[in-house]
Amino acid sequence: MRSHHGNKEFWLAALRAEGPAFRTAVAAADPGTSVPSCPEWTVAELTGHLVRLYTWVGGHVGRGVLTPPEELAPTGPRTATPAGFDQAYAALLTRFDVLDPEMPAWNAAPQAKKVAYWQRRLAHDTSVHRWDAQMAATGISEPLEAKLAADVVSEVLDTLLPAGRGRRTADRHGMVALSATDLEHTWHIRLRESGGVALLDTWGRIGFDLLTVTGEQRLLECLRVG
Repeated sequence: MRSHHGNKEFWLAALRAEGPAFRTAVAAADPGTSVPSCPEWTVAELTGHLVRLYTWVGGHVGRGVLTPPEELAPTGPRTATPAGFDQAYAALLTRFDVLDPEMPAWNAAPQAKKVAYWQRRLAHDTSVHRWDAQMAATGISEPLEAKLAADVVSEVLDTLLPAGRGRRTADRHGMVALSATDLEHTWHIRLRESGGVALLDTWGRIGFDLLTVTGEQRLLECLRVG
């Protein structure tokens, strides 16, 4: 798994921190509250998204084969309760704890077909949605830990955009550099025919005007996956 910061211990530590924080936030909010950063979802639907994802990944990640699972995407009830989250989250952690990150595991992205892909992917998805849940509950979200945030940005560039998750724009030619000043780390992205962050910008949570950006502003929308 290509990653600037991550390994199994790093991603599972993130899951152990971000999962309970997500649970605390959704338990404090009305289930029917709209999630400001995901306006198509209520808090109960945001919870349901993670429950379905955890259950789906936990069901196929330990097969040790590269063939796709019978279900190519998560299925199940659209909404979930905090108690339902607890069950799915605990089962996923138990699963990930015992799996070798180098074990073969299917994924649909242009990445190594290993368990590590899913350990990284779910650590990141949980962290972004913890931010969403806190925004819904209180209107104030805690920032992600700096190295985790940098790995989320790297995943956008090395996995999600190459897998076709980016937004489409008419003109996608040029160069962009994004700098994480707290880590002294910069991503240089050349955009060609298909679009290519810092975390919340590439996931559509805040505006690129809050970043220090070098490059062509019109290209930034190509880097969004949410």
